[in-house]
Amino acid sequence: MRALKPVRVARSLQKGLQTRAAILDAALGLASHMGLEGLSIGALADVTGMSKSGVFAHFGSREELQIAVVTEYHAKFEEEVFFTSIREPRGLPRLRAMFERWVRRVSVEVDSGCIYISGAVEFDDRPGPVRDALVAMVKAWHAALHKAIELSVQEKHLRPDADVDQIVFELHGLILSLHHDARFMRIPGALTRAGAGFDRTIQFYATPAGLELERVSKLPQTSAARR
Repeated sequence: MRALKPVRVARSLQKGLQTRAAILDAALGLASHMGLEGLSIGALADVTGMSKSGVFAHFGSREELQIAVVTEYHAKFEEEVFFTSIREPRGLPRLRAMFERWVRRVSVEVDSGCIYISGAVEFDDRPGPVRDALVAMVKAWHAALHKAIELSVQEKHLRPDADVDQIVFELHGLILSLHHDARFMRIPGALTRAGAGFDRTIQFYATPAGLELERVSKLPQTSAARR
């Protein structure tokens, strides 16, 4: 009988992890629609059908819950946007993939909301662990963009004098404008304008080789190329 005890412990731990994951998934849904400030142990208990004490056992405080949601959101963002993009060749193909997947994610979030953007509004003037977590995640993404732009310079797709910080600023600005116009203003064509903004930024800094690479990337693929 003693040999079975580790198995029971492992199953209990696995069940606990599954329950926590289910709570986090529900919390992400709530935070997307109501913001991080809309999260509460009571609201999650209602959504998941659990008791407040059951939810509290996995997250000792509302603040801990909010930080866990930010971390989970960032993990999903990385999986959907970053890790798929770095499979592309170094330089402009990778940078374009990062921006286009970023745009695609924002377009999906038009009806729910981006936790990075809503969180920045909620916590921009409220110091503390939740704000620190949000800032750290956004800085991590900016660092990835910064690296992709530097690689574009190294690959001679962008000019040596390209202002990397300015490009990051402009790309993030395009995303904020897209989110504002598509979600708040409901202006048609916002996605197209975001893409045009990216093209204009890249064209300003691109080398002749980079411009040619961009031109070729937009040509219709032949069936042979797709294979």
